[in-house]
Amino acid sequence: MRCVETPVVRGHPVLGNALRMAKDPAQFFVDCYREHGPVFRIRVLGREQAVLAGPEAAEFLGTQEGRESLRSREFWSGLVDEYGATRTLPGEDGASHKELRDIMRRGYSREAIADRLDELVAITDRNIDRSWRPGTTVPVLRSMQTLVTDQLGELMTGAARPEYVADIRLATTYIINVLVTRQRPRLLLRDPRYRRARRRVLELSERMIADRARVAAGADPGAAPGSAPGIKPAILLDDLMRANRERPTAMPDSDLLICATGPYVAGMDTVANTTAAMVYAVLKHPGVLQRVQQEAAELFARPSITERDLRGIPSIRGALMETMRLYPVAVVQMRTATRNFTFQGHRISAGETIYIGTTVPHFLEEFFPDPMRFDIDRYEKPRAEHLQTGAYSPYGRGQHVCLGKTLADVQMLVTMARMFHRLDLRLESPGYVLARKTSPNPGPALSFRVDVAGHRH
Repeated sequence: MRCVETPVVRGHPVLGNALRMAKDPAQFFVDCYREHGPVFRIRVLGREQAVLAGPEAAEFLGTQEGRESLRSREFWSGLVDEYGATRTLPGEDGASHKELRDIMRRGYSREAIADRLDELVAITDRNIDRSWRPGTTVPVLRSMQTLVTDQLGELMTGAARPEYVADIRLATTYIINVLVTRQRPRLLLRDPRYRRARRRVLELSERMIADRARVAAGADPGAAPGSAPGIKPAILLDDLMRANRERPTAMPDSDLLICATGPYVAGMDTVANTTAAMVYAVLKHPGVLQRVQQEAAELFARPSITERDLRGIPSIRGALMETMRLYPVAVVQMRTATRNFTFQGHRISAGETIYIGTTVPHFLEEFFPDPMRFDIDRYEKPRAEHLQTGAYSPYGRGQHVCLGKTLADVQMLVTMARMFHRLDLRLESPGYVLARKTSPNPGPALSFRVDVAGHRH
């Protein structure tokens, strides 16, 4: 089969496409897809990289050919080396990836918190009372990062660790910018602020493991982990430590350290970015806010909430899904070609670095009519626009689709329902347009603030 010549996106002679990508990565890839189709090449600071984009690329990731043609190891090897591990879940493919995924599956599933929703509400209330006081102006992203870290610590590892929030935040920024996306030079890893944050994150891992080991040693040997009075469940950490004891080749000590803090690195920035964006999107649309508050009032009129109750909040769910469509935290996925292959008539060579633009369809009229409009009713039948082939990929695609997506859904639904139920929030002005950042992940800028006009409940 004769291959077609792959178009190269026009750009600056030296910088290439770096500036356009940095300004608005989602729009950049949509524009390129519209002009060039599902395969094109970009140049960033002298490096040329292939891009597979659109619904075609999203579907390709889920095929056997996609799994056999692409790998992710190169993008995570820096993190593995920096922290002295042997492997990490997002950096593995094939049987190795499946082995790690099986070890962590239970801990990252919605079942891990399904019977703890009232506890999730209590943690959210604690943060509201502490950081969202009436008459104050709140930095939304920072506050959501603190809240999410509090939730993840207590629900997934058995204890909140607020004293480590700043260290986790700083270390995560350096990890993503320097070691994963490589937007910044490795020289920055010598920064004393990062070195201290790195030490603190490793210290956190060691504390979590030691604390959990003491809990296990003091519990009834025949009891399920976390079942003793006063001992909080920590399914993920328990499963990781069990694998370390019973299958040390699959989960050696060095990997246990990095996996123990995985929920923070994976969840703090992504969940915080999404929930902060949802605060903006809902406040920007008063009709949506009214519907969200009505559903939240009905939800919390119950003495206790269950996972089944979350089926009765379609407006809140639609608002969350629409936020993830318009404000994706993972615009592209990065891969390396494991072999020569042809995609849509274009030749990709083994060893090439490839961007996979899975969220491009989020902004295409043919999938989502009037795509820039915040429309929370897109997801209910008969419309169900997100169910079209390759249309909706907020959690990635293929074998590396986010392991914690169902847990994150529950976490964000309950959190946002509670916040809009309890808080009377205002944008700084009706005409305010969200300030956004692109590093380390796309999302609301740190400057985004809201006024707390009062507590509704």
